[in-house]
Amino acid sequence: MTLIPDRLESFHAHGFDTVIDVRSPAEFEEDRIPGAINLPVLDNEERARVGTIYKQDSPFKARKLGAALVFRNAANHIERHLSHHEGGWRPLVYCWRGGQRSGSFTWMLREIGWRAEVVPGGYRTYRRLVTAYLYDMPLRHHLIQLGGYTGTAKTALLPRLQDRGVQVLDLEGLARHRGSLLGEMPGGQPAQKGFESDLARALCALDPARPVVVEAESSKIGQINLPPALWDAMKVAPWVEVSAPIAARAEYLAQAYDDILSDGVRLREKLTPLRYHRGHEVVDRWEAMIDAGDRLALCRALAEDHYDPAYRSSMRAHVPQVLHREETVSLAPGALDALADRLAARLQTIRI
Repeated sequence: MTLIPDRLESFHAHGFDTVIDVRSPAEFEEDRIPGAINLPVLDNEERARVGTIYKQDSPFKARKLGAALVFRNAANHIERHLSHHEGGWRPLVYCWRGGQRSGSFTWMLREIGWRAEVVPGGYRTYRRLVTAYLYDMPLRHHLIQLGGYTGTAKTALLPRLQDRGVQVLDLEGLARHRGSLLGEMPGGQPAQKGFESDLARALCALDPARPVVVEAESSKIGQINLPPALWDAMKVAPWVEVSAPIAARAEYLAQAYDDILSDGVRLREKLTPLRYHRGHEVVDRWEAMIDAGDRLALCRALAEDHYDPAYRSSMRAHVPQVLHREETVSLAPGALDALADRLAARLQTIRI
């Protein structure tokens, strides 16, 4: 089957057994076709070396060296990573633009007897489809924002709602960031292109005829920018809002932010810029709580002195249409399950 990619949805439904990205690890790290494995026929250093020879010496010499490296690396991949496949295996192979790297590797696979195909135009074709889907077309989905003060466990509610049949879009999960001043997560964030690939795939899997719950965010999650069509839809989306007592929120935050709270030096670095927004006296008080190891008091103070005022200011500026408010006295797992039950039941009755 020859893949003729014209729409992102049809591209995701390509039907091949394995997608193989033969680009360098650095190219693969930035972005890839979802589900692809990386079997580079030129590693980062080899690609740079061939490119330098091509530009500064001779295209012919570069092609000779490139061919030798490509076939050597391809043979190694076949022996070490692909030899277990049976004769009916159908891989889909791509490189940057569907040229020599993917063409050479696909030729070898076909000579063995596997039914390999190349993505016409390579990664650039796929990237054009993602860009068109996210930037050139209006969002087809109807959103409901899940709002509430920081520490009301909105992120923890999303998978619970999904388990109860509600469509959700977890932007913080896709961006690998908790969406706040202390939101960095271990491992860091994906590249913008990688985030957009995962976002587009997640959206393609959702039914446009049913509402999608998304956590209330700003237009930027850490260093990741939301595409304008998605952000525009979020700005006009109605809300459901959750609330909890400050003591319960502080306890939840102390658990959810354990990694950053355990690193006093890094925590201070994150809080220092707030001296210009919240004042030296407030930040000095926070730092005294860090020194004392009083996490609950620190999380409560951060909520009351920083996060809550910012939330109230945002609500005054945007004045969202709140369809429903739900309260919980606890944010323990059992209480969150019960809260998710009530929210899911309410969301099933909402038509937008």
